[in-house]
Amino acid sequence: MIEEILEYNKNFVKEKKYKNYETDKFPNKKLAVVTCMDTRLVELLPAALGFKNGDIKLIKNAGGIITNKFGSAVRSLLIGVYELNVQNIMIIGHKECGAKQVNGLEIERKMIIRGIKKEEIETMKYCGIDVENWLGGFDSTSKAIEDTVMLLRNHPLMPNDVKIGGYLMDPWTGELEVIVDADF
Repeated sequence: MIEEILEYNKNFVKEKKYKNYETDKFPNKKLAVVTCMDTRLVELLPAALGFKNGDIKLIKNAGGIITNKFGSAVRSLLIGVYELNVQNIMIIGHKECGAKQVNGLEIERKMIIRGIKKEEIETMKYCGIDVENWLGGFDSTSKAIEDTVMLLRNHPLMPNDVKIGGYLMDPWTGELEVIVDADF
């Protein structure tokens, strides 16, 4: 599979198809979007919201939520705000999210089956990382979106002039429901 991707890439560059995507590093809409890595949203989300290449900063992870105030998603958002002119942030979860049902204990079990030593998992726990919770899902997508918006709005390094809202997308139609208004 990877070999096919690399071959495609060589032809893409050779045929100069990249010309259709030229832009700079600053988002035209001064917007960052945090959303789920769900495959249904790869093309649907930008199409449903009218985003083109160069319009937004897009951060994807499991669930499209932020659980760590000092993790990589918040780091990316803060760099976007302070270095790349991001003025608005949208947190977009979606209905039928697979990350919602993830069982942290079950993932630990799968890790062990795939060769991760139980001692490695225990070492992480001794270092203060609750692996089960860290890998686990959430009860309500809407509540997880709301919690993420509040985490960002109350973050000690996030300026008050950045508008932050939370939304729930239908992964089949692209319809967006407002969960937390950003006051755009």
